Amino acid sequence: MSWELESIEALFKEHDDFVVTREEGCLQIANQDGIDAWLAISGEQILVESLLFSASEVKDKPALDHEILSTHMVFPLTTVGISTISGEEYYTAFGALSAQSKAESIVIEVETLLGIVLIHQHLSNYKLVLDIYTHLHLYQDIQTPM
Repeated sequence: MSWELESIEALFKEHDDFVVTREEGCLQIANQDGIDAWLAISGEQILVESLLFSASEVKDKPALDHEILSTHMVFPLTTVGISTISGEEYYTAFGALSAQSKAESIVIEVETLLGIVLIHQHLSNYKLVLDIYTHLHLYQDIQTPM
């Protein structure tokens, strides 16, 4: 079976955990945590992408890029890249699968991607708190979570 946006939209509307909105040539899929992903079909691929943060927010891009490239194996089914939207660069999480994929595989891909975005948001918030403590010279016994 080759998927079309209409059939993928119907698939996600069967799940109470998602809110699906049709956008220009793609679907916007949001989970209960308010995290959005955009799904599009391009040829024989289904592409799923979610914004992580603006590249302009990154203080040390080479260090972040090295960290991403060094740890990308930890996040299954998902890759982190940079996309340009309206002239501004954003770090994004994305995945791709065959347009012949089973329904279950498509749902798993979207759930995994949204979960990874949520993890990135929590890690970013934790690192922000550590940066604030470090800059205020209040850093004492805070341990990095494993």
